[in-house]
Amino acid sequence: MARGIAEHPLGRLLDKTTFNTATGCWEWTASRTSGGYGAFRIPGVSSAHRAMYLFLVGPVPDGLHLDHLCRVRHCVNPDHLEPVTQAENNRRAAAVVTHCPQGHAYSEANTHLRKRGSRDCRVCNRDRANLRYRSRKVTSA
Repeated sequence: MARGIAEHPLGRLLDKTTFNTATGCWEWTASRTSGGYGAFRIPGVSSAHRAMYLFLVGPVPDGLHLDHLCRVRHCVNPDHLEPVTQAENNRRAAAVVTHCPQGHAYSEANTHLRKRGSRDCRVCNRDRANLRYRSRKVTSA
């Protein structure tokens, strides 16, 4: 007996996707991970966008991550996904964010760049270090 299209993983993916004509995003409508990515599992694949890319484009090259060019984490449109290194993915994501969660600007003077491409706010790092120092001083007294 032949399997129906809805039983094939690609059919299951498409059943859980809506097509936003304004943005071009293929939006995942089923469950999402805590990070906002579409939750979908097949052997060797752990997310909806990676599964869609696998079926419609091919495997993601070893050592590369899929960057959402549209910056929409639940988008599964393979045209919005580009295989890049993790450092490049982090750099691109950071370029969109101009301030740390506490509201400090990511300026050249206030930004510490990490080896993998992420960045930290120097003001927040200093505040955390001061808090740790004060808490150790109080407990040792």
